[in-house]
Amino acid sequence: MAITDEDSVTISYTGRLDDGTVFDTSDEDLAREVGLDQENPERDFKPLEVKLGSGRIIEGLSEELIGMTVGDEKTLTIPPEKAYGEYTDERIADYDRGDFEEMIGDRELAEGFNVETEDGLPGEVKEITPDEVVVDFNHELAGETLTFEIEVLDVE
Repeated sequence: MAITDEDSVTISYTGRLDDGTVFDTSDEDLAREVGLDQENPERDFKPLEVKLGSGRIIEGLSEELIGMTVGDEKTLTIPPEKAYGEYTDERIADYDRGDFEEMIGDRELAEGFNVETEDGLPGEVKEITPDEVVVDFNHELAGETLTFEIEVLDVE
């Protein structure tokens, strides 16, 4: 049965950057080999189960799955505009340091600190000065061309 745009699909996958760096995988052995298991100690590296059209996977991957069937394997390259978008300075925000520290409460402010807006948009503190805090709301993979090796394991 060929995958359509509202099917539930289970895939195994490995995602790489242009330089070959593995940024995500469903393969537990590979995750251990490249250190992803240590970066994400709570994570279970297993095949991805997703309903297409739910917005849980990037557009380019969702589009490429259409028409595939169980057992199909494919290597695909997804440009930034079909993945996490281009990196843009408009997604960098400056906050008054005092207001920001009040907002995060008793958590320690440091570069690399992860925050989330009330709307659920994740960001990372990039710079702290005596007067302001700079937060980057670009996705960590923004601007990246992504290569995925996928195999369709199940379609419902």
